[in-house]
Amino acid sequence: MTVAELLEELAKLPKDAVVLMDNGGGLSLVAGVDFVADQGPGAPAEVILLPSMDE
Repeated sequence: MTVAELLEELAKLPKDAVVLMDNGGGLSLVAGVDFVADQGPGAPAEVILLPSMDE
């Protein structure tokens, strides 16, 4: 999924809804994002969703 596709899907949802992610053992709040510009020739930039470590 690209950032544009994610934004399109999120735009359909209530603005005050919390965003959760599967952490393998349940759900965690998304606490932030990290951006990696590139990983080498031909590799796309990446956005990494970071889970909350408070749960």
